Order: sequence, then structure tokens, then C-alpha cells
Amino acid sequence: MEFIAPDIAYAALLPLIIVFAGGLVGVAVEGFAGRAHRYVVQVPLTVVTLLLALAAIVFVAVDHQGLTAAGAVANDGPALLLQGLLLVLSVIGVLVLSERLGGSTPDAFTQSGVSVPGSAEETQATRLGATTTEVYPLLLMSVGGMMLFTMANDLIVMFIALEILSLPLYVLSGLARRRRLLSQEASLKYFLLGAFSSAFFLFGATLVYGYAGSMRFGEIAVAIDTGVGMDGLLLPGVLLIATGLLFKVGAVPFHAWTPDVYQGAPTPVTGFMAACTKVAAFGALLRLFYVAVEGIRLEWEPILAVVAAITMIVGAVMSIRQTDVKRILAYSSIAHAGFILVGLLALDTVGVSGTMFYLTAYGFMTIPAFALVTLVRSSGTEATHVSQWAGLARRAPWVAAAFSFLMLAFAGIPLTSGFTGKFAVFSAAVSSEGSGPLLVVIGVLASAVTAYVYFRLIVTMYFGDAPGDTAVVVPSAMTTFAIVTGVVVTLGLGVMPSPMLELAQQASTFVR
Repeated sequence: MEFIAPDIAYAALLPLIIVFAGGLVGVAVEGFAGRAHRYVVQVPLTVVTLLLALAAIVFVAVDHQGLTAAGAVANDGPALLLQGLLLVLSVIGVLVLSERLGGSTPDAFTQSGVSVPGSAEETQATRLGATTTEVYPLLLMSVGGMMLFTMANDLIVMFIALEILSLPLYVLSGLARRRRLLSQEASLKYFLLGAFSSAFFLFGATLVYGYAGSMRFGEIAVAIDTGVGMDGLLLPGVLLIATGLLFKVGAVPFHAWTPDVYQGAPTPVTGFMAACTKVAAFGALLRLFYVAVEGIRLEWEPILAVVAAITMIVGAVMSIRQTDVKRILAYSSIAHAGFILVGLLALDTVGVSGTMFYLTAYGFMTIPAFALVTLVRSSGTEATHVSQWAGLARRAPWVAAAFSFLMLAFAGIPLTSGFTGKFAVFSAAVSSEGSGPLLVVIGVLASAVTAYVYFRLIVTMYFGDAPGDTAVVVPSAMTTFAIVTGVVVTLGLGVMPSPMLELAQQASTFVR
């Protein structure tokens, strides 16, 4: 059998190539640059890499849309829009990641990730001023995997992208400088459960291949339309693949890792992971269900509707009993995953555009929110217990005001992007057939429950009795820029959402 090399349009993959090349250069910097110079090299290198890739997205959108690599990779409207969103959010995430909290050492990350917490090796690394600047190439590699995830038009490519984006996150989650054991536990839990989800994905891909004889989404869709027999393999395979993807968005019942990992990971990593992983995973879900298996919609839609419903309910109800700010945001993330699934289930271009708008709104709310959490500290570590935020408005009014505004956006209050995002996905679901209207009712009730949680936190900040040991660190210009950008975009998408909605609508058609 003769092997025919696929025709690959490398110009169409330019953004991806730039990000991976930047990551490799970052690895070389770690190997050859002096310890004192790594930070000042890695931060500009990472930001410039992401900005160059963002410029390349515009180039690809103008001249190189379509399928490449023998149909395994798709450069269409949803892929390009979500890749651009990932790059913008990653720039903001890098700025937060680089916060030094007034010191000469990045406080969020341990000086020796391979050392046992509290060991002599870790103490010596701290004394010598070691830094964990390898987080920057790790982040770039993860971003590259996320970008490939949104454009994967083949189950093998999608699995490779899933592993590329996941493995760096497993490492990053275990590098917290404070609460090392909690951080390492989070990393291990994320890795083990992520390995199980990858196994489910692979098993499902095998079943779908047994049904269609191909891993390409277009050929799977053709096999479904023509009917090739062996139907008993198709639906179980699709559901197993969906299990691997729903794990990444934190949907119930695949959400168990979310609160523990969000709490244990370094807070800047949590913000990046919460925003960008959700964008990438929903991009993959959209392509799977809209391109590959839309032909059996009546079989998988009720199951996915149940997942969306219980995700909204569990995320909302469980957030009530949380006393840690990061865990509140974790269960908020779970509830928002359910809201976004409601838009995905609309199964038309309005649902696609609404989903992408919601992902944009959620991303610009989430990273600044976690950045603000990083600044509130007690006895040298993050003050994440709700009681430690009591009376925060009297000590740091601008922090309380920014965090309160973002909480209002999470709740979906009008004139914020959260309201417009929910309106976009809920209106798409109402106009669709099937379970859409019922899901909207559940979504509205879940939003009311989560609003109570957010307002309770706001009341605590403004009317609670301030503890004596809580302080707010003055952020650097980079973190200030990230927070201000998030707040401004959140306000802008609430007051003037039309440009983004129109862009999402124009980019809502998949190449098949």
C-alpha cells in the first residue's frame, strides 16, 4: 500500500506554528539564560508570541480559510474566532501570571516544583532566589493545544490537541508557592481524572471508527447520512467522546475535579485555566455535534439536555454552601458550563453565535476575578475564606468595586456582558425545538440561586466587620491593565454588544 503524504497549507497553520515555536524558544531560554535574566526575557517573549499569533489569525481569516492536512484541520469562522479569543485571553492571563506582589520573586509559584514541600531543597532554592519561569513555555504549549482543539476536524487530531493542552495544566496546577500540599493534591487529582477522561475519549473514538471506517468528521457525517450498519457502535462512541470533552468544561457528573483544582492551583493558573480551557473545549464540542454527528441529533440531544440541566442545578445549589471564594467561583464555573450547553443545544447558527459570545463574556469576567483574588492576602498568603473579605470595601474600595461589578456580571445583571450572554443562549434555546424552553426555565432559576451567592459576597465586602489581618497588595501595572481590561470589556459587551454579536454571527458557519 502506497503512502500518500497529505497536502498541508502551512500558511493556514501559521498562528499555531508561531505559538509552538515561541514555546520552544521559551524552553531554550530556560536552558541557556541566567537565573537572573529569565523572568525579564520570558514575559516579553510570551506576550510577543501571542500577539504575533493574533496578527496571523487576521492573515489566515483573509486568505486561508478552509480545510487542510487532508481534511484533518479546519480553518473556518468558529475556529478562527475562538482562536483569536484564546490568544487575547492568554495575553491577559500572562500579565496576571507575571504579578510579583511587590517583591522580587513571583509569589504565586514555588521556587522548586520538584522538591518536597518544606524540605531542605526547597528552602535552599528559596534562599538562592530560584524562580519558576518555566510556567511561560508551559502556558504557550497549552495555548497551542487549545488552538488546535478548536480546529480539529479529526478524532485523532482532537485527541492529540486534548493531551497537548492538558499536560502543561497538570504541571501548572501543582506549582503553588503557598499551600503546596493542597496544590500538589489538586495536580494529582486533575491528572488522574484527566487520564480517565482521555481513556473514555479514545474508547469512544474507536467505536465511532468501527462504525464509520474513518476518523474525519466529514466522513463520519456522510456515514451517518447514508447508513452503513453497525448502528450499535455509534451512539455509545459519541457519548464516550462527549464524556472526555465534558470533563474539560466541568459539566456534571464529570465536575468532581473542578472545585479542588480551582482551589489548590496557583490562582493565576486557575483564572487562565477556567477561561481558556472552557473556550477550547466548547469549540471542540461545537464542531463534534454540529459537523460530525448532527445526523443523530434526536438520539444524543436528550442525554446532553439532562447533563445541561443537572450541571446548572448542581453548580447553583452547591455554590450556596461554599465558604471559600475560589470554590465559589469554581461552582460558578460549573453553572456557567450548563448555561453554555443550553446555547449549544439550540443546534443552529444562532446557537453557535450565542455560545461564542457567552464564551467571550465569561473569559473576560473570569481572569480579572481571579486576579483580584490574588491581591487579597493575610499573613503572607491568599485570603480566600469569605470571612476574610468582610469589610474589604473600607480597606480597598477599588478592589471591592471591581470584584462586585464582576460578580454582578456573573449573576447576569443588565448592562453587563453576563446578561447579554445569557440572553443570547437562552433566546436561541427558546426558539429551538425539543427541550430548549425547559432548559431556559431551569437556567433562569439557577441564575437566581447563583445571584444570591454573588450578592451575599458583595454584602460581606461592604457591610461585614473587617478582620485585622487582611490586606490588599498594590498590583503591578500589568495586573492593573488586565483587571481594567476585563472590567471595561465586561461593561462594553453589556452596553454595546452588537459588534461582538454580529462578528459571532458572521463566524458561525462550519466548514464541512
